[in-house]
Amino acid sequence: MNVLKPILIVAGLFFSQFALAQAKDESFSSGTDPVKLVQVYPNPAVEFLTITFESPIARKSKFTIHNIIGNEVEIEPEMIDEFEVKIRVKDFHEGYYFLSIQNGQTAFKSTVKFLKR
Repeated sequence: MNVLKPILIVAGLFFSQFALAQAKDESFSSGTDPVKLVQVYPNPAVEFLTITFESPIARKSKFTIHNIIGNEVEIEPEMIDEFEVKIRVKDFHEGYYFLSIQNGQTAFKSTVKFLKR
């Protein structure tokens, strides 16, 4: 019985941490498909790239764009409201780019490939 008690305590701690981690992941998406949480359009883009969120996290998110070889491109996101952001891509060279979106408060991360024409 002395050996069984520590095993039960460790198992209980493991399962409580596992349940806590799952609850943390589901608290943001609340059962929503992660792909639908953010939409990036138009793709291909000519002048602007628009990012819309299902939740009001736009102002608290960080946006970075990298070209196809990995160099970061300077951008100034224009906040439309809590759900929408526009990024001017008119001066970018034609080609593929990667948009990274991060939100530290909700742990939301997404990377989207887009084409600039």
